[in-house]
Amino acid sequence: MITIQSLLNESQYILADGAMGTMLFASGLEQGGSPELWNVEHPERVAAIHRGYLEAGAQLLLTNTFGGTRHRLALHNLQGRVAELNSAAAKLLREAVAESGRAALVAGDIGPSGGVMLPYGEMSFEDARDAFAEQAQALVDGGVDLIWIETMADLEEMRAAVEGVRQASQEIPIIMTMTFDTHGRTMMGVTPEKAVASLAGFGAVAVGGNCGNGPEEIIAVVEKMHAASPGTILVAKANAGIPELVAGRPVYRANPAMMADYARQVYAAGARIIGACCGSTPAHIQAIAEALKAEVEAG
Repeated sequence: MITIQSLLNESQYILADGAMGTMLFASGLEQGGSPELWNVEHPERVAAIHRGYLEAGAQLLLTNTFGGTRHRLALHNLQGRVAELNSAAAKLLREAVAESGRAALVAGDIGPSGGVMLPYGEMSFEDARDAFAEQAQALVDGGVDLIWIETMADLEEMRAAVEGVRQASQEIPIIMTMTFDTHGRTMMGVTPEKAVASLAGFGAVAVGGNCGNGPEEIIAVVEKMHAASPGTILVAKANAGIPELVAGRPVYRANPAMMADYARQVYAAGARIIGACCGSTPAHIQAIAEALKAEVEAG
């Protein structure tokens, strides 16, 4: 049985998957629809997305649960179905990995609550923690190998998420990433240097950046994190460029070759877990896989 630690011990890098939302919209999800509901209403389409990333070479894949807390699901009046939708997502990805015959990890994806923590907003720490705990329990029950907390801007919300996960499991590994989309900081003003120290202190197996304003931003984040904490395992999951609205939908302009170049640069900057975020597809991940393989072989 593989683990995140065994993969890190055996490989110079781990290839993560790409965007889920982008692929769901391409598969027919309507704007404003619930991605998580597709885990039970269209499981074959979600599984096909996972298979595409597995075939592209991904060794670590995220469940379709980014908006799986009760707060996010309430936007679709699905707040009573947290356990069902998250557990279904975990089992769906677990089955896709098993059917592929590939050695890949199933990561339970936890995104932001969608609320703003006190004192800037109305969400209490306890409310956030309990909602994350509910989601994490369902993911653990569904059989995930690790938890991936992503796209966070606030260290207090990250801490609430970590405490929630630890209510569900004291042992499960956690990867944590933040989004540095505001002049090199998160929306709440957190720097890469502050993030790497804080997230490592929260017990992360690996930390880094995801989403944001494209590859250049993530490369700079990884460089700063690596300089501040050379021994920390770093993660890069960049968007495929900055989106442009076309007919009301975001279009990302970074093609697979451009994302391959990003992968080479972010690997050289110190990232060991590398994938892509919004706008990416299996074609982008395959290009990243080929670029990283060539980079390692070249020494």
